[in-house]
Amino acid sequence: MADAHKTRAAKVIQDPRWAALAARDRAADGRFVYSVRTTGVYCRPSCPSRLARPENVDFHASPDDAERAGFRPCRRCRPDRASQDDAHVETVAALCRYIEDSDHVPTLDELSRRSGFSPWHLHRIFKAVTGLTPRAYGVAHRAQRLRSALEEGGSVTRAIHEAGYGSSARGYAESGGALGMTPGRYGAGGARTRIRFAVGACTLGHVLVASTEKGICFIAMGDDPDALVRDLQDRFPRAELVGGDPAFERQVGTVLAFIEAPGTGLDLPLDIRGTVFQRRVWHALRQIPAGETVSYAELARRIGAPGAARAVARACASNPIAVVIPCHRVVRQDGSLSGYRWGVARKRALLEREEQAQ
Repeated sequence: MADAHKTRAAKVIQDPRWAALAARDRAADGRFVYSVRTTGVYCRPSCPSRLARPENVDFHASPDDAERAGFRPCRRCRPDRASQDDAHVETVAALCRYIEDSDHVPTLDELSRRSGFSPWHLHRIFKAVTGLTPRAYGVAHRAQRLRSALEEGGSVTRAIHEAGYGSSARGYAESGGALGMTPGRYGAGGARTRIRFAVGACTLGHVLVASTEKGICFIAMGDDPDALVRDLQDRFPRAELVGGDPAFERQVGTVLAFIEAPGTGLDLPLDIRGTVFQRRVWHALRQIPAGETVSYAELARRIGAPGAARAVARACASNPIAVVIPCHRVVRQDGSLSGYRWGVARKRALLEREEQAQ
């Protein structure tokens, strides 16, 4: 019997969920619950109750699974009820849908009345969930509508009005930051936009880094440097691509050093271009500490879209800035590695380096 207990305890301790449980990690709440055989209850990972012996612990994907197994909810952490963080995520998700359906950018006071939160409190929780202020989210979504209209062709003026700007002057004034260039240049495939780039080599293969005047807009990894350059050309078909800049090549060296030793950190300006949803996902990715991983479902929950795990996976696959936007830190629900735009072997190597750097 003692040997069986030891074997069971060892198996539980090896489960990555045990580490979250032992650390009372609030970020793990919603990802799973755990039950304790000796008490007959199940809890959130962050429950402040005394840590149970591992041989008495079982993990469950949801409260319903734990209750079907015969356990009752803990009265201290109430795992069967939505946490305050969950309620905030649901509120912000509803406000995001309201902003997206509006023909104008709603004011903070308007959103405050709709949510029941004070303007100050709403501003704080909205930014914590989405990475953007309510106004910035509204402006970004309207720019997304403009982006879609421009990609369909037709006149820039018509696209600006269809996106809801009201006037060409306002469209040019507000959309440039979100598009990364003027609407006219965006509609022309980035024409007259100057992008510096360089390709370097590291232990993970070749790395291409590209930057606009605003910041890094593209980082890609691969085995064929020519293929990386073609990928950049396809992304910015009419931009002016400039290579061989010694000053920029030194900046590329900084990126290569970061890939080799993630513990050194990296602080470079970024020019991030994508849809509102993609930018929410990419912001959430940048909040995952080095050496840690989350599942696609957990990442979806963190951005206020708990049913959008597949859309989150697509946004990760569309990430244009490798490593700096760390989509390699997202794994399957069971902790195994899933597909990675730049190869699963590179994903594994990046995670191993980050773990060793801790």
